[in-house]
Amino acid sequence: MSEERFEDGWYVDERCTNCDVARQLAPGLIGEVDGRSAVLRQPRDHAEARLVHAAAYACHTRSIRRPGGRLDPAQDPFPMALDDTVHLCGHNSTHTAGANSYLLRRPDGTTMMVDTPRWSTALAARYEELGAVTDVLLTHRDHAAHGRRYADRFGARLWIHEGDLDAAPDADHVLRGTDPAEIADGVIAHPLPGHTQGSVLYVADERYCFSGDSFYWSRTTGDLEVAESVTWYSITELAASLARTAGRLRFEWLLPGHGDRRRLPADEMARRLRTLTAHTRELRPQPIDLTAVRW
Repeated sequence: MSEERFEDGWYVDERCTNCDVARQLAPGLIGEVDGRSAVLRQPRDHAEARLVHAAAYACHTRSIRRPGGRLDPAQDPFPMALDDTVHLCGHNSTHTAGANSYLLRRPDGTTMMVDTPRWSTALAARYEELGAVTDVLLTHRDHAAHGRRYADRFGARLWIHEGDLDAAPDADHVLRGTDPAEIADGVIAHPLPGHTQGSVLYVADERYCFSGDSFYWSRTTGDLEVAESVTWYSITELAASLARTAGRLRFEWLLPGHGDRRRLPADEMARRLRTLTAHTRELRPQPIDLTAVRW
């Protein structure tokens, strides 16, 4: 029996913005080379081919390419289950700098969308198949694109914090101040000004933390990190926000907009968050530098 051959020739084109999404989805196959993603080796089996297709369908610039051009729609894995409650939307948007977005399933069979993928009616229909979407939760201004369109398509409520309200002035619900607010059964919004003035964490069921761009898991350091070189509002305010909020948070899954995801025991995650809070307190403002983020 001849050995099955898998299509080779996958490559990353020049439009890559080094957003890290492809490397999250196809580790070992796609890596960072000279400040952008590159195919390190071709897939060798069906499982690896699925990883590369996932990276291609998530890439916001559609830079993960295959010979012959078009991707096979049958290989689109999104929405992709991370567990029985959270799905990764994929199809990241150029209007959110390629940020990840998520679908959070609730016990009553409904769903919440956290931040937004690229907009299309076909994608909206796919996401709705998981359950009626009742809310679109925006973590901050950078991820507000398409929020109103998805909310209107779903008949859902659109949420944002007052600090970033100018990015979604027609939001249905506006979070205010810095106190936590229960916005649905088991879902708590924690305002966390710093990355932007209106940044918010959404924590569900003391298990899932949707952190936007406030902090993320770095594969480089093997730990929680803040994007200190991409803090648009105030690193000092971010430190104060973490000091005020970290002790209130309990979760196992870290699910950021940019940077990698990670699941750890809640006690371990809490310990690392305390360490991050102490570290952030020592940071000082610096010029914006997208290339300095430690993915």
